[in-house]
Amino acid sequence: MIASEKTKKYFDSLKKESLKQFQIATQARKKGYDPKEFVEIKLAENLAERVIGLISAVAPQIADTDAIKRIIELEEQYQPLDWRVALKIAHEISEEKFCTFKDKKEAIEIGIRTGFAYVTLGVVSAPLEGFTSLEIKNRKDGKEYFCLNYAGPIRAAGGTAAAVSVIIADYVRKKLGYAVYDPTEKEVQRCHAELEDYHEYITNLQYFPSKEESEFLLKNLPVEISGDPSEKYEISSALLKDLPRIPTNKLRSGYCLIHSSCIPLKGPKLWAKIKKWKEEMNMEHWEFMEEFLKIQTKTKSKSTKKTTTNTGLTPDYTYISDLVGGRPVLGHPLRNGGFRLRYGRSRISGFSGQSIHPATMILSNNFVATGTQLKVERPGKAAAFTPCDTIEGPIIKTVNGDVIKIRTENEAKQHKKETQEILYLGDVLINYGDFFDRAHKLVPAGYCEEIWIQELEKEIKNHNVEELIKKLNIEKEEFEQLFKNPLKKKPTLKQALTISKITNIPLHPEYLYYWESIKKEELTELIAWFKKARRDENRIILRKNQAKRHLEIIGVPHQFIKNEFVVIQNEDAELLNIFLTHKEPEEELKTYN
Repeated sequence: MIASEKTKKYFDSLKKESLKQFQIATQARKKGYDPKEFVEIKLAENLAERVIGLISAVAPQIADTDAIKRIIELEEQYQPLDWRVALKIAHEISEEKFCTFKDKKEAIEIGIRTGFAYVTLGVVSAPLEGFTSLEIKNRKDGKEYFCLNYAGPIRAAGGTAAAVSVIIADYVRKKLGYAVYDPTEKEVQRCHAELEDYHEYITNLQYFPSKEESEFLLKNLPVEISGDPSEKYEISSALLKDLPRIPTNKLRSGYCLIHSSCIPLKGPKLWAKIKKWKEEMNMEHWEFMEEFLKIQTKTKSKSTKKTTTNTGLTPDYTYISDLVGGRPVLGHPLRNGGFRLRYGRSRISGFSGQSIHPATMILSNNFVATGTQLKVERPGKAAAFTPCDTIEGPIIKTVNGDVIKIRTENEAKQHKKETQEILYLGDVLINYGDFFDRAHKLVPAGYCEEIWIQELEKEIKNHNVEELIKKLNIEKEEFEQLFKNPLKKKPTLKQALTISKITNIPLHPEYLYYWESIKKEELTELIAWFKKARRDENRIILRKNQAKRHLEIIGVPHQFIKNEFVVIQNEDAELLNIFLTHKEPEEELKTYN
């Protein structure tokens, strides 16, 4: 039996057994021992059925209509999970194309809930309990506009989907000819004031937008965001109380979440999607998001130090700006020694699941365990962490001054008690999907084995492979292993040097240090110090000098004997003999620049 037939048979058996159990549950419910005499959960084979099944809990008349078929058609027209599917189905339901409702308001409300359920995959309660109701209110000129009421359970949707619910509602609003929201000056001011009070007195918001961001958004959002009071605290400003169109003076959690962790935080992602089809969907009025993102970037740059790296990156302090007391900071923004970015996935990482070396977990006082959630500087948001031992581990300095590159869990356990400083935390493995999902530009990653092997594969086409293998003095099978398993099979130093000289690609990452972590004058000191060294083929001995710190910062493993002698051995000694003594300092510095 071929694999596809086995898979089909497996899923058929799941369906058959599920129907069997559903029938048993149905018969049991009919006995009347439960609050309801039917099974509330609907069986669904696909996303469309799941969405309509969820919405039928509040609109039973939609259950046996062509709405499911229409969602599938829209998925074929666009693609599954495309936001335009949600926009279209919301509009069509609001026009009562599949069933009728008691009035126009209910039709629009159910349409918005259905579109919202689609972007949340039909698996959370947010479309029913997070988006609580729609109000059709009057502008100052008498025209009607939409007011969307939200409550705390909107959290279940996640920031992106909750923000998309506003876009869905606005699409329906425009298609049906309703006017845009016309906020008063006090309603604009109320937004940031309420966010500030909520952040101060209730709980830290995941993202606390600036006053400029909040006011710009409220002035430009085409629908009003509101909600029922959820807290005992009232808005602190007496001038912003008793506003005619705001139903309460108390703080509203749903309102605050939409205006902080949803639209502002997810702004880059929202605009990245909308700008692709704004003309097609007649949503050009959302172009204000482009200006909003400029304001957001400008605001962030004001609140951070004006420092950039040689890659042009600016430190982003968002992830530690509202740090809860007692939580450790494993690395400051773009600070030397923090986690080094590496793209990819391990077997147990993936979307919002990132990996670090298990030795790093141990040496960071076991604070990070499998499943621990950490906030990261880029691409933002929290991620669950898992171990991966095929990425770069930490480099430590012991209490007696030795510098050790930790490669295994056992080594980490062995040196944990004597660790004085973690010089480098090692790699953090983040998959491309996290950057794509958050509409974050890809940033330069550390030079690693998977990049090196691709460069070798590209360059080797211009060389005689047999000749190269002969010069490397290895068997063909051993050479091929470099390509088959580059994360585990690494060339010796001599082989790496030979490959680099012949193919002109960079040296293998195994034999590189963190040269860019020291300044030019510090490199000069290091070179001058090495001129006074005692050396042989496999060992370099240096007397204690302030330049030892430079050696630590570039991550060179060494021993510190009797607080007097620095001893570098084996491949590290051979490497530094090449790097620091085969050229005059001036020539070396020219290369360094």
